[in-house]
Amino acid sequence: MGDDTAALNAFAELDCRLVAAVKGIKLLGAVSWPAAVQAQFLDGWRRGNPLLPSVDYAKSDHSAAREELEDIFVSADAQHPVGDYLRRAAQSWIYATELLDAAGTMEMTEHSVRLFGRPGDRLPGGAVSNLDAARHFIELADELGSELVEDDNAAGIPAEQLRDQLQHEISAFFTRDKVSVELDPDLIAKAAAGPTRIRLRAGANFSSYDHHQLLEHEAFVHTLTALNGRGQPHLKSLALNSPRITATQEGLATFAELMSGAIDIGRMKRISLRILAIDLALNGADFIEVFKFFLGAGQNETDSFTSAMRVFRGAPTTGGAAFTKDTVYLHGLLSVHTFFRWALKNGKLKLCRSLFAGKMTLHDVLALEPYFDSGFIAAPVYIPPWVQNAHGLAGTLAFSLFANRIRLDRVEAEDLVLGV
Repeated sequence: MGDDTAALNAFAELDCRLVAAVKGIKLLGAVSWPAAVQAQFLDGWRRGNPLLPSVDYAKSDHSAAREELEDIFVSADAQHPVGDYLRRAAQSWIYATELLDAAGTMEMTEHSVRLFGRPGDRLPGGAVSNLDAARHFIELADELGSELVEDDNAAGIPAEQLRDQLQHEISAFFTRDKVSVELDPDLIAKAAAGPTRIRLRAGANFSSYDHHQLLEHEAFVHTLTALNGRGQPHLKSLALNSPRITATQEGLATFAELMSGAIDIGRMKRISLRILAIDLALNGADFIEVFKFFLGAGQNETDSFTSAMRVFRGAPTTGGAAFTKDTVYLHGLLSVHTFFRWALKNGKLKLCRSLFAGKMTLHDVLALEPYFDSGFIAAPVYIPPWVQNAHGLAGTLAFSLFANRIRLDRVEAEDLVLGV
């Protein structure tokens, strides 16, 4: 790798500048809707007179931050792995400011697509798209629905009870940091996670699947990577939710649900429905039409509003525009799954652990491997339980590698019972 101490010191200084520059940029917070919008819309809907929600987005001047980010971009050496990482991070934050400047207009879609992609984008390593995958999971969920019976996973856990349960589990895990679980009456989503706080929607009821999903997805990935990133000695930006890491971060969190047995077919259907809904909005469907789409798919009124709201964050509700972030869930899940299998096949499972050292992309963890080895990037303090069990992880991935060779469309029922 050579002696590049001077270059690394310069990159560490640029990283500090990057963290300072983006401090006021809150992409999701800036495009979130006030809780009152939900009550107003549902009241009109129930009276038979639904009106398109109207949301005013606060405008902030991001010109100084953008100028600083552009200077960081040109100052970082694109030929150096750490410099390239900084350039990619700075660029994504610039795109985020441009999206925020366009919030509430049709132009925001262009910036959203640049950050998160489109539903029709192809998945890695194949000829199918996000839309194809989404339709597959929805069809499978609907087929299985008649065979699956409701059990104790029904939503019967009050928010207060879940808060106490999660707080106990999270405090026992994050032994070096304090992470609080709180109820938020203004939260439209069921949950949201930061580095030191996980919020639950007050008044909501949760299922046992919700419980496990929140623990694995929010706490043991989103909060965990933020805390590990905060502990980095040189690259503090690894604690930030840079827009460019969204696909890997959400893919990793959903993969964690899969590996820990916390995911259910209903969850896969909800993720997939959002992708189809984004496509509908981009093709002209307005908020009410997307809301009806979720109702028709079996969601209740409150969940249908929340789902439709996710599609129209920062976008006009009249149709033809969308906030495309939820496109990344399936893309990210399949990319992360492929990465873990590739790491096993190539004897690089340590990279899977490195992926938790902060918030990064799959490209980052590969490109920065020498700097994990040298200690410039610190190993993660916290590792999710399912990753800690290396032998179990290897066994699951090894089985997945082989099982993927079997073509189910060539398997007859008789083949499955031979010799039994």
